[in-house]
Order: sequence, then structure tokens, then C-alpha cells
Amino acid sequence: MPAFHLSPAVAEAFPDTLIVLVTATGLRGHGPWPGTTAALADLEQRLADGGWQPADETDPRIEAWHTAYRSFGTNPRRIRPSVDALGRRLAKKGALPRINPAVDSYNVVSVRHGLPAGAFDLDRVTGEVVIRRADGTESFTPLGEPDTTEHPKPGEIVYADTTDVLTRHWNHRDAHRTRVTEDSTRVAFILETLHAARDGHLLTSAAGELQGLLAPHAERTAVHHLGPAQPRVTV
Repeated sequence: MPAFHLSPAVAEAFPDTLIVLVTATGLRGHGPWPGTTAALADLEQRLADGGWQPADETDPRIEAWHTAYRSFGTNPRRIRPSVDALGRRLAKKGALPRINPAVDSYNVVSVRHGLPAGAFDLDRVTGEVVIRRADGTESFTPLGEPDTTEHPKPGEIVYADTTDVLTRHWNHRDAHRTRVTEDSTRVAFILETLHAARDGHLLTSAAGELQGLLAPHAERTAVHHLGPAQPRVTV
């Protein structure tokens, strides 16, 4: 089974980091997911009614990611953390994109709780996944651009397996190779905070909500925690 590893350099630079991995095996991505459909409709209706707004860069949860991005040389107003970009899109358009039920599930949980989220198809991952600083020699093929190759900047924080980079700028954009589709049956969903002491309860709530959306459509779900105190976990 794949392992996820938080490198010592990243743990030292961001000592209050906490990452929750919600894994689903035997996932059934085809057909309706009524729980996810209802969650999307509820969130969009609350936005339309004016009773809720997605977190923006003035919110401490988003501001923390902007500060982190700047620390490794990324301009967060040009290349935004995933939750920031998704929240801005929702605020502008009034609706979240519909990709597929699994992706829609983590998107709605992400913006509801103001936490970055992503996912990897574990059957397309090679070896161990490490959250580390790039050395500049790695390659990355952006989601939706299978003919494009990028190279992360040295020092940029990435998720990488033994083949190449899976996510650039920590959580800005996922790779095409490990994207989650309707056919993905073994998936690791990722939720993150840089301030566990402050926002750990939000992360716990978000993980529980995501697990609840996934469970009716999977043979098994599980929750794993990754951070400086437990820097490696096998899923």
C-alpha cells in the first residue's frame, strides 16, 4: 500500500501542519451521489441567500496559506492556494464546477470549511508520496494538460512520488496522471491546515463530512493523520 511522508524540512518550516488523508477503496464513481448533490445545492443556496460567503484572503485560514506560499517564492495572488481559487470562483459564479461525484465531494467540503483539499488515484501513484521541497529537476504535467511539462522551482513545496510531481505549490494544482475520474476505485483525499492548534477542529469536521459523503459509495473508508508528530503513514 502507498505511504505518505512529510519531509523533515517541511515539518520544521511548518511545525503546526496537520494533513488528514481520507481513503476510499472500492469506490463507485458512476451513478448519482445524492448526498453530494444536496451538499452542493445547500452551499450554493446559502451563498445566494447572503447567509454565507467563502473564506477569502482576509480570513486567517487563507492568509496562512498566502504567507506560506510567499515563504517558498510563490506569489499567492497570481498562483492561488486551491481553496482560495475555488472560493473566488464560487463567489463570482454562484456555483461550484461539476467534475465527477468524488471530486465534487471534496470541493464542497473544501470551500465549506475553508481548507485546501485534493485527491490522488492511488492506482496511478508510484512508490511513496512525499511532501517536500523541490530541487528543480522534477517534472509536472498539470491536470487537464497531458501534453504540458513544467518544472517546479527549487524550494517550492510539492507532493511527489517516485515518478514525478503530483501537486505544485503545495496545493495549487494536481497532476494529470493521478487525477480522480469516475473510474477511480482507490483514492486518497487530502485535507490540510497549517495551524492545527487553531483549526484542527475544522479539519476533523471536514474529514468527517467528506467521509460521510464517500461512505455510501465505497466498500471501505478510513481516516489517517500526517504531521510532524507522525510524519509517515501507510494508507
